[in-house]
Amino acid sequence: MASVTAASPNDILSWTNQDSRESVLFNAWGILYRFQTSVGQNGASVTTMWRALRPNKEDRIAKLEWAANGGLGRVIMGKVHTLRMTDLARPDPSLYGARTFTGPDGLLYRWRPAPTGVDILLQDTAGNVIAFFRPTRQTRYQIGDVYGEIHYIRNAGLGTVMHPPMMDMVTLTAMLYRFCAQWNI
Repeated sequence: MASVTAASPNDILSWTNQDSRESVLFNAWGILYRFQTSVGQNGASVTTMWRALRPNKEDRIAKLEWAANGGLGRVIMGKVHTLRMTDLARPDPSLYGARTFTGPDGLLYRWRPAPTGVDILLQDTAGNVIAFFRPTRQTRYQIGDVYGEIHYIRNAGLGTVMHPPMMDMVTLTAMLYRFCAQWNI
């Protein structure tokens, strides 16, 4: 396994809320991503993932329609691309607790627990760590209570982790990984 490189402060997003489906990701520049969940009249939950474009302007990245039993349903990326949530959080039978997904570049990526410590690592096909989620002690900020950080390693692997659509996919799959781990799905 490749070693983990530290992310620069601007490449670390604080993640509010223990429920990853109702959270905000921010750094010193402000809010970059927001997950907002609503429950419809039929009882179905829908989570919308937003990316900040500039102050007071957001772009919808994805809409996640949860299954009736609260499990994984489907994701609508952009306006028309639909796929199953399980395609973005496939259990990896070769490593306990790991989940894989195919990135927008067509390559396979894997979220996995670090061999030591509490981090959840995102590896590319070559085993390079390109991002990681680190749980933190609850810390109060004006935006909300922070329970973790996602670190993007800007120059790791192909060097695309900080660019849409890859950064969007990394953030979305990190949210799904956290949800699956929390509910043992």
